Amino acid sequence: MTAVAASMPTAGADDGLLYEQVAARVGRLIAEGAFGPGERVPSVRRLSREMRVSVSTVVEAYRRLENQGRIEARPQSGYYVRKLSPSAARRPASGDGALTPDWPLSAPLPPAALGSPEMALRLMRDSSDPRLLQLGAAIPNPELLPLERLHRTLARVIRESPTESAAYDIPPGYAPLRAQIAKRLVSSGVTLGPDEIVTTCGAHEAIYLCLRAVCRPGDLVAVESPFFYGILHMIEGLGLRTVEIPAHPRDGISLEALTLALERHPGEIKACLVISNYNNPLGSRVPEDRKKALVDMLEAANVPLIEDDLYGDLTHEEERPVVAKKFDRTGNVLLCSSFSKCLAPGYRVGWVAPGRWRAQVERLKMTTNVGTPTPNQWAVAEYLADGGYDRHLRRIRREYARRTRAMGRAVRALFPAGTRVSDPLGGYVLWVQMPESVDALALYEQALKIGVTIAPGPLFSAHPAKLSHCARLNAAFWSPRAEEALEGLGRLCERPISRGGAARPD
Repeated sequence: MTAVAASMPTAGADDGLLYEQVAARVGRLIAEGAFGPGERVPSVRRLSREMRVSVSTVVEAYRRLENQGRIEARPQSGYYVRKLSPSAARRPASGDGALTPDWPLSAPLPPAALGSPEMALRLMRDSSDPRLLQLGAAIPNPELLPLERLHRTLARVIRESPTESAAYDIPPGYAPLRAQIAKRLVSSGVTLGPDEIVTTCGAHEAIYLCLRAVCRPGDLVAVESPFFYGILHMIEGLGLRTVEIPAHPRDGISLEALTLALERHPGEIKACLVISNYNNPLGSRVPEDRKKALVDMLEAANVPLIEDDLYGDLTHEEERPVVAKKFDRTGNVLLCSSFSKCLAPGYRVGWVAPGRWRAQVERLKMTTNVGTPTPNQWAVAEYLADGGYDRHLRRIRREYARRTRAMGRAVRALFPAGTRVSDPLGGYVLWVQMPESVDALALYEQALKIGVTIAPGPLFSAHPAKLSHCARLNAAFWSPRAEEALEGLGRLCERPISRGGAARPD
């Protein structure tokens, strides 16, 4: 029997959550030196067997210890007591750093106009600067993408079919690609035929086409809050207005607040836009039962649901989560996604399953840009067909899970006391709530001076004051350099910064 098991209650204990008891016991033994830095702690199955608790209980306990920076997972080896870097060891973590909602979840926020898109444009421009460490824009790390193989496939399809690959590919798009997408949708809980899918220039265009299909200028669109700034500006550019629905850091959009919004704006809300799996920026995932409730609620209210599943394939868990579209029985859900985050953002290959608005979306696609680039569709279709995508996903899921956890631990250790950070189960972005004395827009300016970008929280809402002390970080680029950058950001956060960019005197 291990030292942990000897001092543990059995599964029958009911004083507190059992996984918290397991984590506390292991953490205490680490603190007392029973397990030293770099030493392996008991395996999940061994501890489960000896303590007579479930494997999932031990996994949750070890995950909690990982988030606290006490242990780390090593692929194919197990869990080990973490050796803190010299920088992280200099500061204690500020509690468990669990993220809390940015505002009450019970009520929607009133419609409001967005500010200028200049800051969003600047962030995107800065994201192309090779001198900067990219912790701001939510771009994938090119080192983790199968670019060489994709490029070879693209060159081959152009060489073998020079005329056909240069022709327009009119809506609904390249049939073999749509067939591959339909096959993959089965793992998301959805059964669709290839003819129910339209290819697009990324998920961004897919959402754009859906909004144009179901809304008219002046209409209200319900969105989660905080929400990706690019889509917020798209909505405003179409002459639409947003009503922001608070989102829980773990479970996503508040159905209670959405219900109230529908009651307050009868007949005005013409669409609801949700990132159901691993929201950008929160990383939240709507539980399956609440996805069904969301679909049923909006169907009863005759409000289309535009579902963005851009990050669904990047789960950190064993099984891919289902989409809300699984529960659609009337074609009221328009499901959008792309391969930009998993394969190649520059290929701009996305798609939409628009339900009963398929004809409108196809017409809009034709009048917007005729079609999606032909050779790019061919290359992605061949890559999907030969099984390479599944192997690639297994690798990057593990890597993004590792990097996201590592960055979360570093933020907790290196940022000021009171900082809280999300704990997503997929994707590679983290949402950070810093002390209210921190001005995220001013921090952005200072971050550039130390060679790093962040995404300031005010970008993600039409109510920026509520997010003035928040920021989104991209864990895809986690590295020793990123840890050093976080240490620098943590030091900047210790002293309030004026909007002019200089540290204010204490």
